[in-house]
Amino acid sequence: MEFHLNEGIEKHVFLSILDAIDSGITVIDCNGVTIFYNKAASKIEGLDPEEVIGKHLLSIYPSLNENNSSLLTVLKTKWPVLEQQQTLVTRTGKRATVVYSTYPLFKDGVLIGAFDISRDITEIKNLSERLVDLQAKLMDSKKGSMASSSMASSHNSDYASIYTLDDIIGENPSIVKLKKLAQRVAYSPSPILIYGETGTGKEVLVQAIHNEGATSSKPFVAQNCAALPATLLESILMGTVKGSFTGSEDRPGLLEIAHEGTLLLDEINSMPLDLQSKILRVLQEGSFRRIGDTKLRFARPRIVACTNVDPAEAVKNKQLRIDLYYRLNVISLYIPPLRERKEDIPLLVRHFISKLNDKFQVNVKDVDDRVMSAFHCYDWPGNVRELQHCLEHAVNVMSGSVIKLDHLPFYFTSYFNKKNLVETTVPHISNFKSLPEALNSIEGALIWDALTQCNWNVTQAACMLKIPRQTLQYKMRNLELNKNKNKGGSL
Repeated sequence: MEFHLNEGIEKHVFLSILDAIDSGITVIDCNGVTIFYNKAASKIEGLDPEEVIGKHLLSIYPSLNENNSSLLTVLKTKWPVLEQQQTLVTRTGKRATVVYSTYPLFKDGVLIGAFDISRDITEIKNLSERLVDLQAKLMDSKKGSMASSSMASSHNSDYASIYTLDDIIGENPSIVKLKKLAQRVAYSPSPILIYGETGTGKEVLVQAIHNEGATSSKPFVAQNCAALPATLLESILMGTVKGSFTGSEDRPGLLEIAHEGTLLLDEINSMPLDLQSKILRVLQEGSFRRIGDTKLRFARPRIVACTNVDPAEAVKNKQLRIDLYYRLNVISLYIPPLRERKEDIPLLVRHFISKLNDKFQVNVKDVDDRVMSAFHCYDWPGNVRELQHCLEHAVNVMSGSVIKLDHLPFYFTSYFNKKNLVETTVPHISNFKSLPEALNSIEGALIWDALTQCNWNVTQAACMLKIPRQTLQYKMRNLELNKNKNKGGSL
């Protein structure tokens, strides 16, 4: 069923929608007079719509002129201005930094005005710049203290990197191999590309590599590429010069601060493609320009990039430039998810309990058998970080010295209540000599059942178990499972 709005109602609906969205919208006519100004724009700039509507743009913003106002520029050129950053000073003296896009407004092919869509980034810009300034000051202070002292600094002298290879917990063959590779590449200046799901510990690995190698006494700087708008991310990485945009100042970027140290670019696949090309130049030539500057600068940080999606898929989906992918992928490291190394769970549990005891000044000794069994049955979509937070929740709410099922977060226990897994799939520990023997029995039975259902097609069984084929083959060898042999244990 179709219905049509009359012109008055249609206009009211349209203006109500524009007023409700959280982006600031300003519309001017061909003379530069404001004809629409929504609530979000009012909140960003601290002006009432009555002060703005019906007045010329330059009378509202004393810091603007015909040359630096994107709205007036678009009126002249009739071309849009996209994703720019600007700091406005209203006549009340309020400073607001926005990322904006400005478009010409046509009716029947005739220019009738221009409109501006803006997002307020004032707070995140201030926090990011304060962080960069703090990093720069700490680096300068560190250089000064090192120059005045003949004693070499340990890795703990680098305020930003605290983890070492000892903090990577696990005896799974893939983790043991990863630690050996990390140790080998620590002294190399080559870039590194690390792939691992969210929560697997990518930054822990990067810090460990930094502290293991020749960069241990140099700066360690980390930036999440998904955390900032594109224009702000570029200015934070490259730095700015005074006058490059309204409100900009001379400020070094993270590339300069991390010189000769390590620069971690997390979620590199979230970085805009045009900025990726500039990072490629840094990798190839060690040179870059601050935003708005003509001077070529040089910095040689070791760049380590991380991604939580398969890098090849990121290239295929045009999230990662193929030339940058090949330049970063000189050294490639993969961190397996927790579901592929569940034999490490007891080690991780002990490690985190020890850390939490120190943090909260408590004396938790262990988790009970049912909790450990539940941990082994769970898939851990949040990986090691989720396990850590799960235990921290328990320590905060428990009494006594042993973590039990009812101490765990609601989402975790409700998962097992729905599937009825804890009671039906977990054997009692008294039936076995040790926990590893019990876990091997459970794992062996599940793998045997999957293989039987798939007529011993390993690829199909791996798909059913949601583990890689190579992992299944490894487990079959360890458990000595084959088609002509009975399964090693029963549930």
